[in-house]
Amino acid sequence: MIVWGLWLEGRFYFSTGQKSRKARNLAANPRCVICSERAEQAVVVEGVAELVSDRTIRKQFGELYQKKYKWDMKDFSEPIYIVRPRVAFGLFEKKFMASATRWTFE
Repeated sequence: MIVWGLWLEGRFYFSTGQKSRKARNLAANPRCVICSERAEQAVVVEGVAELVSDRTIRKQFGELYQKKYKWDMKDFSEPIYIVRPRVAFGLFEKKFMASATRWTFE
């Protein structure tokens, strides 16, 4: 499912409605995939989504999200998730055979 999000300190953060299908799916299985929007220069990140409860991080997320998307976050109370990358893949379509790369994270 497509989400708006942002990278912060090497982790991907996003939000969704508490009662949304995404939130229900993540509650049942927190494994997820993040993909770039440019298929010809693909980046695919596999990880596990966790709820963010830290107020400082939520505040920082809200400020950066508001700046990036012009979305008023001052009274935002919906869940915020963090995805810690486990594995990432990247490739450049025109040079697929020589450009595919895999990274692993701890």
